[in-house]
Amino acid sequence: MKKTMSRSVISIILALAFLLGLGFLCVKYMIDADLWAAQSYNPYMVSGQGLANAGDILDRNGVVLATSEEGKRLYHENESTRKAMLHSVGDGSYNIATAAETAYRDKISGHSKIFGYGLPESLKGKHNLTLTLDSDVCTEVYEAFENRKGACFVYNYKTGEILTMVSTPTYDPLNIPENIEDGSYLNNCISSTYTPGSIFKIVTAAAGFEHIENYENKTFTCEGEKKIGSSKITCLEEHSTLDLKNAFAYSCNIAFGDSALLTGRENMQKTAENMGINKSFRIGEVYTAQGNFDVKKADDISLAWSGIGQYTDTVNPAQMAILCGAIAQGGETRLPHYVKGENSGKSGKLLSEEVAQNLNDLMRYTISDYYGDSMFEGLTVCAKTGTAEVGEDKLPNGWMIGYSIDEDAPLAFAVVVEEGDYGFYSAGPIARVAMLGCAESLRN
Repeated sequence: MKKTMSRSVISIILALAFLLGLGFLCVKYMIDADLWAAQSYNPYMVSGQGLANAGDILDRNGVVLATSEEGKRLYHENESTRKAMLHSVGDGSYNIATAAETAYRDKISGHSKIFGYGLPESLKGKHNLTLTLDSDVCTEVYEAFENRKGACFVYNYKTGEILTMVSTPTYDPLNIPENIEDGSYLNNCISSTYTPGSIFKIVTAAAGFEHIENYENKTFTCEGEKKIGSSKITCLEEHSTLDLKNAFAYSCNIAFGDSALLTGRENMQKTAENMGINKSFRIGEVYTAQGNFDVKKADDISLAWSGIGQYTDTVNPAQMAILCGAIAQGGETRLPHYVKGENSGKSGKLLSEEVAQNLNDLMRYTISDYYGDSMFEGLTVCAKTGTAEVGEDKLPNGWMIGYSIDEDAPLAFAVVVEEGDYGFYSAGPIARVAMLGCAESLRN
């Protein structure tokens, strides 16, 4: 009798476990069916099916960027626009992770939680997807790169909408070349990291405000180089005596090497991590590449160079635009997205309101009193340029990051040009095209 009862209890437990497992699987299927269906291991999708009668992909102004006609996927009539939008729209394959045709294929191809892809084409609804991007501005930005490699990312830090996301090298999705240039599948805005150079002085300055007493009133002496141990850090100019604002505007390496040393390894590491340098941020259905800052075992000369944005420092362009958005809003910002109606959430507190205001003052001074507001005519911009040494006999990468504080154009941006040399001359003109174009897009 006891054996019978024991067996009955075990049978009931196993039956309950089975039912619970089945219930969990059903719930998980209903939640994640679209995600599973869109994965690259789905042979139906990898074979290129699912787009033959897929919905349109449109930009923020209703411009059709991709459509399906008679079982064929077609793209915008202008070649420059097709190339500019490649990493946002796609080429029909699964090669570009950030492309809408990859990340959102389940939505545009009419996947059903009940029938999967099994419905006849005549019964499938046409699911269009509207991007937040302005394809006209993206095209202008692409042309401004003039065949150089790099990335340009601009987003509205109040709404999270990305207006410009251009990555080069690229190619024409309507006429895919046999030999695709290395790096063309990668969306450099979201998926690549670069040595930051002097744009990292924003992080070093933040650490100074947090950990160096009376840092805002500190002065620095630059004689063009400074010996640290048996090595030295160098500066492009001999700046003599500088206050902090001018050290930042002139981008004095000696001043920010000193700042890193005064702040110390532990505090530099803490500030960089709090500001999200070693973090990945969500952008819609994808995530940014993580930057890198690690000085825990760095010697003094390496710590000094890390404060200048060299050593082993790396950052992601979208990540730096997000940081700029946080500075503009007192320490926290809305995360970007590029599909209309999405919400990527918030960044979390990256820095205090006080430090954000101090950085704002430095970045605003750099434009208003050093480069001049005519650079971004009609906008009130705060920014920092950078020139990042990359070695291997290559020219430095040119950077410019920043944001506008205009109520009708709350835009944060990051531009990097590979082997662009000085950031002001290479990234600056692209940033101008992008910011003025995006501001006009918002204001119209």
